Amino acid sequence: MSEHVTGMAGHGVLTPGIAFDHVWKKFRRGEVHDSLRDLIPALSKRLTGRGPRPDELGNAGDFWALRDVSFTVEPGQALGVIGANGAGKSTVLKTLTRILRPTRGACEVRGRVGALIEIAAGFHQDLTGRENVYLQGAIMGMRRFEIAQKFDEIVEFAGIADFIDTPVKRYSSGMNARLGFSIAAHLDPEVLIIDEVLAVGDVKFQQKAFDRIQRMVKSGIPVVLVSHQLDRVVSLCTDAILLHRGQIVRQGTPGECVAAYAREGMPTTEVDDGRDSIALHSAGLAHGSLIRSGDRMLVDLGGTVRYRDPVVEHSIAIQVRAAHNGESVYWTTTSQCHVPLPTAGDFEMRVDLQANLPPAVYTLETAVWDETSDRFCHAGPNVQFQVVAATETNFRGSTQMNPRFDVRSTDARPAVGAPTSPVAASATASTS
Repeated sequence: MSEHVTGMAGHGVLTPGIAFDHVWKKFRRGEVHDSLRDLIPALSKRLTGRGPRPDELGNAGDFWALRDVSFTVEPGQALGVIGANGAGKSTVLKTLTRILRPTRGACEVRGRVGALIEIAAGFHQDLTGRENVYLQGAIMGMRRFEIAQKFDEIVEFAGIADFIDTPVKRYSSGMNARLGFSIAAHLDPEVLIIDEVLAVGDVKFQQKAFDRIQRMVKSGIPVVLVSHQLDRVVSLCTDAILLHRGQIVRQGTPGECVAAYAREGMPTTEVDDGRDSIALHSAGLAHGSLIRSGDRMLVDLGGTVRYRDPVVEHSIAIQVRAAHNGESVYWTTTSQCHVPLPTAGDFEMRVDLQANLPPAVYTLETAVWDETSDRFCHAGPNVQFQVVAATETNFRGSTQMNPRFDVRSTDARPAVGAPTSPVAASATASTS
């Protein structure tokens, strides 16, 4: 856990928040000379000025981890930062927590920061759990009596009451993680920065951690969350950015950014160069984005048929993708479903799907598809929806099968303690 304060939000002077203003961050790969033969030419180039200058953008030994990244996070906002490994997410976090300084641009964090980053890394291994709680609180700028007020709650949440006076070097990795999370999550930060801590401990503690962070987000403090658990980003965040090679390639709602990240073979922006015979311009859910597992969902699309192409058959494709892992769970086109499109002009289309899916967050993507060459033309708008458990039945697995049970007793003997007259029992459960 790390923290820093830039501002006086706690004294009513400045409002807590984050400003990441056109930040660039350059790193230089280390030069390694394995022999005197390699070292002498390198020194010669530096002395004669023939080698690349250190400040040159194209220096072969340099690379830009962040390129002109800007965002703000105000009270009531939770920003999700997503992207593949090496996209620049960790550099953003280290810049926010002042582990790194920008090469260009500026980063400002106003207020007392709770940073859930490598949450047990700040522990002093020879100190007990109790002593580390007070140490971490002091690092955050809290007074001893303020920490004492939170102490019992921290220990109870971490579930290590029997070991709180044991040196943390005796703790298991799970105990370290639970205590580190509990400290950071209970010491009333004014700004919260989170990095992949939703996977700490066992499954039960992970849910506790998620619920705790959700309450902190709803309290209105500014939050930045970096996570590969895309469903958590969608559930927790109000806004999101998608990073690729140090640049923001998409900025918008969590659903939009997750869809762009997960989309395979599709660009990260809706590109329509005007040359295709069909264009899509709208997509929405007729009855809201919260859908019970097994229920039907109505998707309304709008588009334009510009002209009838006698050579290329264009159709409309829809794909449903799970937000938490990017897996495509369904894909079809109007052509595959034998649905003809208008020959010209604007059109509206309603797609009726049954959400035979487990509870999770999903994205429905639309695209124009070239059936003739079996290739993607351009992406259309997408919509995000959440499937919740049906009230009648729950299930596990990847598909909702809408179970119906019919149970009948075939034994005429009464059960122990039951009425003497035989009773035939039947029960039916249905989600249809």
